[in-house]
Amino acid sequence: MAYGLNIPPHGALDLISLGALVYRLDPGITPFRKATSCLIHVSGGEFNVAANLADCFNLNTGIASAMVDYPIGHLIAERVRAMDVRPFYKHFAHNGVTGPNMASTFSDRGQGVRAPVVFYNRANEAAAQLKPGDFDWPVLFANGVRWFHSGGIFAALSESTGELIIEGLKAAKSAGAVTSFDLNYRAKLWSLWGGQERALAVIKRIVAHVDVLVGNEEDLQMGLGIPGPAVTAKSKLDPETFFGMIGQVTALYPHVKVVATTLRETHSANRHSWSAVAWINGQTYQAPTAELDVYDRIGGGDGFAAGLFYGLLTGESEQAAVNLGWAHGALLTTFPGDTTMATVEQVRALAQGGSARVQR
Repeated sequence: MAYGLNIPPHGALDLISLGALVYRLDPGITPFRKATSCLIHVSGGEFNVAANLADCFNLNTGIASAMVDYPIGHLIAERVRAMDVRPFYKHFAHNGVTGPNMASTFSDRGQGVRAPVVFYNRANEAAAQLKPGDFDWPVLFANGVRWFHSGGIFAALSESTGELIIEGLKAAKSAGAVTSFDLNYRAKLWSLWGGQERALAVIKRIVAHVDVLVGNEEDLQMGLGIPGPAVTAKSKLDPETFFGMIGQVTALYPHVKVVATTLRETHSANRHSWSAVAWINGQTYQAPTAELDVYDRIGGGDGFAAGLFYGLLTGESEQAAVNLGWAHGALLTTFPGDTTMATVEQVRALAQGGSARVQR
């Protein structure tokens, strides 16, 4: 049982994610108040992991989500197909005026000393209406699923989405799949229906069914209520605080076998120091530190999670799995959009000490 996880060796799907699909409007370095055009990226914290694993790492993945039958939904569904992710949709009809809608995220890239700005329009979001019973889990798991993933952004959308995650996790465990959850604590989303108190109640129930946990020190404090030191002037690349909190996590959740996070020191919008760490079945591992010239930072954490999961799913050593996650997350910041444009060969080359010298 490698890593303390009982990962099924085979399955029709290597991973299935449960979460919301969204589209992100990206005006580049121009602030929205002055924007005249935007790129459209299809995203979603949970979807990004499935898309990265399929497109870069050549695994078989799926996404369980809401889909609205109108042009924006069609655009998103096309992108899901383009990333070679198998869809499992709960369909909603659009009334032509108020929805329900596919959510939109707005995010410029910032530049230099000007930080990126992110805001949402999640009004009448179809994914927030998802509830237990909307997916036939025995059918989804019938041919084998090795890994089931969801996250805190989806859990924060409504009172029913957290219950759906718990239903999915229970079904995944019954089917023998490994389960993971990215805490992804978003105060803005939780503030709409109960704040941190509600978040703690929901997330603690979710993590009771989770084998692999992704989240930084703030996620552990705000999403799980794990006491931790206040933010200080200490470098954000120092893993001491994160590792110091792991004992408390595993004391509360002894079934959790992997806890991992990225480490990022932001010097400017375009210059980051980047590393990653993981606690795997009682041992700690740290990736190298890279100096990143960032093109688009959105999705880097999901890129790390995907690379880490790939390493674990394919039997890499613990250190190699962490390095693959670190390398893929780093590469993802060099592309526009939230999902990968890297190849597995590029990821492996960087994870093994490659450079940005021209490839001829």
